[in-house]
Amino acid sequence: MSSQPTWVPRKRRGAEFFLTILAVLIGIAAYCAVGLGTKGTIPAGVIKLAAALIAFAVIAHLVVRRVAPYADPVLLPLVICLNGLGLAMIYRLDLGRTQLDANRAEFANSQLIWTVIGIASFAGVLFAVRDHRRLQTLTYTFGFAAIALLILPLLPVIGRTINGARIWINLGPFSFQPGEAAKICLAIFFAGYLVVKRDALALAGRRFAGIDLPRGRDLGPILAGWLVSVAILVFQRDLGSSLLFFGLFVVMLYVATERPGWLLVGGVLFAGGAWFGYLAFGHVRVRFDAWLAPFADPDRNGQIINGLFGLAHGGILGRGWGLGSPQLTPFSFSDFIAASMGEELGLTGLMAILLIYGLIVERGLRIALTCRDAFGKLLAAGLAFSFALQVFVVVGGVTRLIPLTGLTTPFMAQGGSSVVMNWAIIALLLRISDQTRRPAPEISTFDRDEETQVVKLT
Repeated sequence: MSSQPTWVPRKRRGAEFFLTILAVLIGIAAYCAVGLGTKGTIPAGVIKLAAALIAFAVIAHLVVRRVAPYADPVLLPLVICLNGLGLAMIYRLDLGRTQLDANRAEFANSQLIWTVIGIASFAGVLFAVRDHRRLQTLTYTFGFAAIALLILPLLPVIGRTINGARIWINLGPFSFQPGEAAKICLAIFFAGYLVVKRDALALAGRRFAGIDLPRGRDLGPILAGWLVSVAILVFQRDLGSSLLFFGLFVVMLYVATERPGWLLVGGVLFAGGAWFGYLAFGHVRVRFDAWLAPFADPDRNGQIINGLFGLAHGGILGRGWGLGSPQLTPFSFSDFIAASMGEELGLTGLMAILLIYGLIVERGLRIALTCRDAFGKLLAAGLAFSFALQVFVVVGGVTRLIPLTGLTTPFMAQGGSSVVMNWAIIALLLRISDQTRRPAPEISTFDRDEETQVVKLT
């Protein structure tokens, strides 16, 4: 029997552990810096917080080491770093908001609890999904689940309207945003559907401006996706989710077919939907007017004006942890946490945070490029793009590059449903990465001479 040397990929779990501890230390240092900046002393509960963060980070690392040993070693530390910075900023905002009003609710403790629940969901997904390819057999199940999740906020008993958007449901003392879970279900459904239909959808129709447009008979799926996004805009008044879901489908359709014509068709449909929303709905019109001329109505547009002044106040290097006034901006702990970071850490710190998001997207796209099966490739690309689009929309709205949409900043903004579902997305990316980098099982072979000798002996 002849044996040829085969290349076996390194697991790199030691590098992941080192980066995970470093990420936790960054979060703890930020928490201490907040206390020093606001009160002049290190917070009393820093030991308990440090022990909790280290314990849960190590548990997450051990879960990856146990059930996904060949997974990407960088994703988990990047996410823990963002989560830790978000906890420190929410704690800093709690201190500032209680100075303005002692009766205001504090969010740092609840955010820590949701982080623990998110890590639990992360571990649960890794244990439950041992092979991402099995999800393809449930393509339409996830599609129906996504529709059900999107309908839940419209029900009269459990549905809840907050800030003009009906995207929440009440579960006892907690509120949950089903659209965050629907995002994952839709990504799985789109990946499974497009793997089967991509050959038909890749056929070219008429050529326009050097781009092969899709055939008219193949426009059904993208029109259906457009109608779903418009329905979300009409019934839930949620501009951000409408943009996210439709953009996710268009990009996955382009990745599956490699036809730029789908991007052109999607862009035209998006422009038509945006124009329809501007004419039909007052809340969309208000956001467009605030984007174009925020200082024309300071009373109504105080949120975006305060956010812009906060970014200007931070400058290049920032005021320092606890030394700015981000609590003066409405929803500085959720929609405008990027502006809060910009004021305290400056343009330099905000760019570093955006670089971390960019690395998460890059690792996700790398997983998609190296994945050996079409379903995993599409799913990884879709999940990575959902991160990229969500961060672009949030930061673009805060900096007045585009109109505000109401999406949350992943892993940093206050919100339980967002934290839990984003941890689940990272688990899916790690599962696909582990399956991709895992070495193929060994197959024993015989040389011809050895095989002849075996036959003669028998």
